[in-house]
Amino acid sequence: MVSISRIAKLPISIPAGVTIAVDGNTVTVKGPKATVSKTVLVEGVAIVESGNEAQITVQNDGLKAASGTAAALLKNLILGVTQGFVKKLELVGVGYRAQVQGKALNLTLGFSHPIVFTAPEGITLETPSQTEILVKGADKDLVGLCAAAIRRYRPPEPYKGKGVRYADETIKIKETKKK
Repeated sequence: MVSISRIAKLPISIPAGVTIAVDGNTVTVKGPKATVSKTVLVEGVAIVESGNEAQITVQNDGLKAASGTAAALLKNLILGVTQGFVKKLELVGVGYRAQVQGKALNLTLGFSHPIVFTAPEGITLETPSQTEILVKGADKDLVGLCAAAIRRYRPPEPYKGKGVRYADETIKIKETKKK
């Protein structure tokens, strides 16, 4: 018997309105919010659909880890096209603010010039307030990459905590030097 990871043993439910198409190693998931394509499979790992469930199958024992990875990526694709993913960023600092104009995000982060970040295809940017940025999209990887790219302009510094940080991130504040 071929061993398979514990994650891949469980069937993956496919909600109504979601279709899965496999073309070689690439999986395309189409849903109500978006259509996402990603290379999920490796040689010897396959997806078998039956009704409203999908199951990961493997050909040999050496692909146990790859089966679990494929199952997790497929679940994330399905979740992305049905609900979507959101990363929330906060701007901490005097005069730090953000504003969305079309697909561009204008950032004022204490530099002598404003920073313009252009969102890639499939990503929407929102600013509920001047110090909050919401990065939304159907592809979990792309949402995380865009949020990290915005954070990289001014990462939080350890003495005052100023900078761009994730909403759930905690910054350990260092004590300043004493004379």
